[in-house]
Amino acid sequence: MTAPRTSVALCTFDGARFVEEQVRSILAQDPPPDELVVSDDGSRDGTLDIVRRVAEEPSPTAVTVLEGDRPLGVTQNFQRAVSAAGGEVVALSDQDDVWHPGRLAALAGRFAAEPDLLLLHTDADLVDAEGAPLGRTLFESLEVSPQELEAERTGHAFDAFLRRNLATGATVLFRRSLLELALPFPEPWVHDEWLAAIAAATGRVDVETGATIDYRQHGANQIGVGAPTLRRKIGRVLEPRADRNRLLARRFAVLADRLAALGDLVPPGYLDAARAKAAFEATRAEMPANRLARALPVLRLARTGQYQRFASRGTADVLRDLVQPA
Repeated sequence: MTAPRTSVALCTFDGARFVEEQVRSILAQDPPPDELVVSDDGSRDGTLDIVRRVAEEPSPTAVTVLEGDRPLGVTQNFQRAVSAAGGEVVALSDQDDVWHPGRLAALAGRFAAEPDLLLLHTDADLVDAEGAPLGRTLFESLEVSPQELEAERTGHAFDAFLRRNLATGATVLFRRSLLELALPFPEPWVHDEWLAAIAAATGRVDVETGATIDYRQHGANQIGVGAPTLRRKIGRVLEPRADRNRLLARRFAVLADRLAALGDLVPPGYLDAARAKAAFEATRAEMPANRLARALPVLRLARTGQYQRFASRGTADVLRDLVQPA
């Protein structure tokens, strides 16, 4: 069994505080990646000076640094990085995490052993800015359920991802052939959610429940992960209604368009499911602002079973839609 050629796509932006530790944890993998592509989005704090200094040290890994004339934003910066990656397997990387020893060998080995595997993601240990454990994992913080994990393991990842994304980009590896279907990354999707959705719609996605990185929470994360406390849950229910459902409706309408374009690569029913998800979120977005006026439409929608199928928190989101202030 020949190990696949591996590339790491690492995106940076003003990451001087943490990037050296992350780059060293990647280059120290045994065996190391064949290629590290660093795509910078206009750092002004010496991030690339650090990357280049570390890259000059003896290593079998080829390091490529990409810079642009203007900031791209997170998703388009990752698009530039993965587009330049030449490995059969591509691992996504944030600038402020730390990879566990042996991570790349174990995960890339699965792609060699499982030719149908298209995308793989894992759990992560949450740590603070200094690298001290926070006492919980990513999956625990996201309250990923055994049922969601089982859906991925048994070939039903698309059903799970219709409700919510479970594949955090910093933990993801995917087969490069996925890019033939997923590029370009469309607005308004985030790169990791889009890759996971397209992979789940066209191939096999799987999950490792063990943590393979330290996922740093330092207050300046592009996307942080809070503890699932009761106070936080109540706060989410009582936060004012915004454009979240409208955004989800747009995302899944875009996904439906891409699935339609992919034709026979998409199993029967998936396109209809994506369209139904878009319609469900659009219906939620148009609910009346007044709670009393909203009650009957919410209960009517709940009777259809669509909350259980499509809402990120299942039937619990019925309560959210009933009590959320305008």
